[in-house]
Amino acid sequence: MSDPSLLTEHSVAAAARAAEYPGDVRFVPITGSTNSDLLRLAEAGAPAWTALVAGHQEVGRGRLGRRWVAPAGSSLLVSVLLRPDVEPPDAPLLTLVAGVAAVEACRDAAEVSARCKWPNDLLVGGRKLAGVLAEGRVQGGRLDHLVIGLGVNVLQAAGAFPPELRDVATSVTMEGGRPDLLGLLTAYLRRLRAGVTASAAPDGRAQLLARYAERCATIGRAVRVRVLGRPDVEGRAAAIGDHGELIVDTGDADVAVECGEVAHLR
Repeated sequence: MSDPSLLTEHSVAAAARAAEYPGDVRFVPITGSTNSDLLRLAEAGAPAWTALVAGHQEVGRGRLGRRWVAPAGSSLLVSVLLRPDVEPPDAPLLTLVAGVAAVEACRDAAEVSARCKWPNDLLVGGRKLAGVLAEGRVQGGRLDHLVIGLGVNVLQAAGAFPPELRDVATSVTMEGGRPDLLGLLTAYLRRLRAGVTASAAPDGRAQLLARYAERCATIGRAVRVRVLGRPDVEGRAAAIGDHGELIVDTGDADVAVECGEVAHLR
């Protein structure tokens, strides 16, 4: 009997139907990077909500040029193309939407309680379960398209991670959750669509920021933020700003950090 959670062209299509997903969802057994592939499709005119799921990525990317390390068949790897009617400064809000959708999907389908680490990670017990990577293009002062990639560690045992990641990474299996790749895909696609739609409502920004704050492990923590080309910002993570930036109370002032790498301090 075949594994009901196995990702195939047919099972991914069935997951998309179950999620009532509005776009074309494609599956490839192996690729370099789902984000790179979907960015090329976006430039060629692919419509909004085109999605790409991969069984394995050979050169998957994380933030700041890092590689996303995942043994074949062990992770949920999915990228979604959006063509949102938002100003470029508001694009980071869609990363927050994806983070909330991923947390809720992990709860619903994998029975794992994760939290968001600003701006784009999911943590369980301080260890990284998943990451979000958003990439896009601004044309004529408008956001032409945005590709949001999600990678979730699902089936890995502790020994599957490289030695340098074993103390900082985790998976659904390691957390005692339900390692159902297809169920997780269905839940994420459903939650992402609902979140993007809700964020476009008149009160969508306020509701999104409130939902993200409730699920964020960074707010209230002592943090050090490494910002490219600037001194580190250290203090208490006080809030998420209106455009998705992290507000850090340094003791002398509130500093808004639009992009950076956060370390949670004890």
